[in-house]
Formats: sequence, C-alpha cells, structure tokens
Amino acid sequence: MKQFIVSIATAAVKIIVLILIARYVIGTASEAYAFGYRVFSEEPVSDEPGIIYTVELSEGTTPKQVAQALEDYGLVRDKDLFYVQYLLSPHKDELMPGNYELSTAMTAEQMLEIMSSSYVEEDGEED
Repeated sequence: MKQFIVSIATAAVKIIVLILIARYVIGTASEAYAFGYRVFSEEPVSDEPGIIYTVELSEGTTPKQVAQALEDYGLVRDKDLFYVQYLLSPHKDELMPGNYELSTAMTAEQMLEIMSSSYVEEDGEED
C-alpha cells in the first residue's frame, strides 16, 4: 500500500512538472510570436498629424542610443523592438549624423529611412 501511494505521488509530481514546463513553453512561444509579429507590423504611436520632434544624431551615436532617444521622445513604444527593426532594415549601418524632424505618426521604417544615408529629400538634396 505504501509503495502504491509513493508511486501515485511521484506520478502526480511528474504531471505537475510537465504542466508547468508546457505552460512556460507556450507562454514564451506566444510572447516571441507577438514580438516577431510587431517587428513587421508595428503601427505608428499616433495618427496623423502626430507630434513632431527634432532628434539629433551626433557622430558616434549608436543604434541602441537612437532607439532609447526615440522611446524617450515617445516616437516609438519599445526601444528593443525598434532596435530589432533597425537590425532587419535595409537601412542598417546607414544612420547619419544630423537633425531630423520625426513624427509620432511615422513608422519605424519611415524614421529609419529619414535618418539613413540613402534618404533623399523631395527637392533632390541629400540629408
């Protein structure tokens, strides 16, 4: 009888551990999916016309510092998300020093395009 109770208790503990592991894996996978989805579909912080801020990039400003500044201004919701968007962007390694007018109605891709060396203003002059 004692051995039967021990084996039931052992089985119960194993089932509980498996349930906890499954919940952790499912929760982590859900968060990862949501983050990945936002990387490619994140909407601007606000609708048009938005609030315009002047952001200054100096020589040596790192992309992580840019992400932090944009989050501080309220131009992006999540600096880590913006940094991943930067890493996956065609404008990676193209951020140029300068003053940029960015709006809360812009997507991360639009901001990266404006701050990149490949951005050309409508009048044909490069930033």
